[in-house]
Amino acid sequence: MSKILIIAEHNGVELNNSTAKCVSCAIATGGEIHIAVFSATGNEIAQQASELSGVTEIINIQSADYSHALATTIAPEAALLAADYSHVYGPSSTYGKDLMPRIAALIGVNQVSDIMAVKSSRSFQRPIYAGNAIIDVSVPADQTIVATVRNASWPAAETGGSASMREHTATAERPTHTRFVELASEGGDRPDLQSAKRVISGGRGLGSQENFAIIYALADKLGAGVGASRAAVDAAYVPNDMQVGQTGKIISPDLYIAFGISGAIQHITGIKDAGTIVAINKDSEAPIFEVADIGLVGDLFAIIPEIEAAL
Repeated sequence: MSKILIIAEHNGVELNNSTAKCVSCAIATGGEIHIAVFSATGNEIAQQASELSGVTEIINIQSADYSHALATTIAPEAALLAADYSHVYGPSSTYGKDLMPRIAALIGVNQVSDIMAVKSSRSFQRPIYAGNAIIDVSVPADQTIVATVRNASWPAAETGGSASMREHTATAERPTHTRFVELASEGGDRPDLQSAKRVISGGRGLGSQENFAIIYALADKLGAGVGASRAAVDAAYVPNDMQVGQTGKIISPDLYIAFGISGAIQHITGIKDAGTIVAINKDSEAPIFEVADIGLVGDLFAIIPEIEAAL
């Protein structure tokens, strides 16, 4: 029987939705599911994790060294914990992509990346070539499986569980060559792109950094996260952490609205798991209309004020 450890992602106050998606993948894998919460004072976060259906135990690991989610600090203890598990899962978010390869390296195994489907407890499917092909990946029976779970491919696990709580004292030596300096976020209080249920993105059609203000204003009215195409990032309209696509963030919101984005294949790769895709572009031949559920040909500078007025 599999024994699965999930490394929780959180912001110090609230459990990230990516953790619940890892639980769904673990349920599909089958076996006993535990969640490790690394934090400075994580009782509230641990309690949130304990309410996820399917989870049997929460390992609460508290230390001042975990005040900030540094992969270099968390990985040594996570690798020690992994000795008691057949699987170690983490999200394919920025956090997980930084942490999980370090755990795999410390254990001495290859990482399985971006699990999108489970075929058996040791066989998985993952996308390659920007999602244009799907491959099967199998792991030998004598190896611990360390993997990232593709957030866009899994629903969040339901709540209503009541997992037991276990306090754990970290014993691994933490490296001193990395330290937290500061966290700078361009998004303010807007939802995180990879967990937002609504996302509004702008492309080259916005024309300037200043014009992006109308995207921010509309997003705030809708309570949406804000993304951008690579063209907008390359033109310095927005910072690169807002980029959506193959070389940016893969997202799966319930609603995705694209303004002035033509729809290059790299961008489509990042949004094709969205529930509803809405495209607004003045070019009726823009490729994004081929994947959009709702398309509107028109000038975004005229359409956005109309949407705001209607709201």
